[in-house]
Amino acid sequence: MSPQPHFTPKLFGFLRNLKRHNNREWFQSHKADYEQSVREPFLQFIGDFQPQLQKFSPYLIADPKPSGGSLLRIYKDLRFRPDAPPYQTHAAARFPHNAWKKTVAPGFYLHLEPKRSFFAGGLWRPDTETRARIREAIMDDPSRWKKVTRSKAFKANCEMSGELMKRPPPGVDPDHPLAEDLQKKDFIMWASFAENEVCAQDFLIRIVKICRASAPFMEFLTRALELPWAKGDKVPVRDIAEIESFELL
Repeated sequence: MSPQPHFTPKLFGFLRNLKRHNNREWFQSHKADYEQSVREPFLQFIGDFQPQLQKFSPYLIADPKPSGGSLLRIYKDLRFRPDAPPYQTHAAARFPHNAWKKTVAPGFYLHLEPKRSFFAGGLWRPDTETRARIREAIMDDPSRWKKVTRSKAFKANCEMSGELMKRPPPGVDPDHPLAEDLQKKDFIMWASFAENEVCAQDFLIRIVKICRASAPFMEFLTRALELPWAKGDKVPVRDIAEIESFELL
């Protein structure tokens, strides 16, 4: 891991200025600042994070490519909102399961924004069928679910988040001991950070520690969706495209 901080206060300074001047003229004249303060440090972080992430599951992706990798574009998609501000006012990266382009799959996500930086993992707004599969896995092995979401290590490093349904889904007893878990619309863990924490030398170490604490939770979700987690895992064969998506990078 790098002995120097990946991020500096310049990253947040640039994003604050971008929020005040969210137009093409300003961005083009400050593009070098974006590349030096935001893009390059984030790509370096992703590259250093890659071997650490692979220790938890070889199917999780941390891709430091400048384009098409883990780093998300700062440019907004304006096809349906041509009059909207053209740039994102945060910097973010996704670290998904490598089946994510073929099917719904869990992943990690890092979001850096003034006064709103966080690291999250799991499934955000999964479709009805996916939620049902997660609920079924929870009901099939409630002790395992409680262990992966309520362990000391998990609670010391992150917490569960996301919205709940107004009432238990059909077929779920309102008095079920895990009724609140079964009402989840999202299956997410997250941890928030102050700007000085993001810019600290140990930020990557902290992210890796959160991954370690939440890995059993991520594994539970992954296996509930019949996706591989560990090298050598065998999964149900559904179609050729899916087989290809499970190949290790």
